[in-house]
Amino acid sequence: MDLENQKRVKEFHDQYGKEDLVVLLGAAEGEAAGLAAETVTLGDPTYAGPLAGVSLGLSVYHICEPEVKAEVDDAVYEEQISMMEMVLDVDDIISEMTAIRDQL
Repeated sequence: MDLENQKRVKEFHDQYGKEDLVVLLGAAEGEAAGLAAETVTLGDPTYAGPLAGVSLGLSVYHICEPEVKAEVDDAVYEEQISMMEMVLDVDDIISEMTAIRDQL
């Protein structure tokens, strides 16, 4: 997650609190999704950005996770996401996301 997005997430957290904020990711690889998820939950593991050492504990999901997919209109999901979902390793992404959430 780049430094500008870390800054935005922190500002939203400060403004709305963690109970009213969910981070939705769309990274193409499980490792990238896991790193971004770790950044917004436990803090930036590279200690380089605004979230270095800052544990926000935010709820975080990937767009391809069943919980999120169930909330999106089928036609919108089909048009915007389904083609990419066919080439992603969704099981790896879900595994990474679940592992990060389990650490909270």
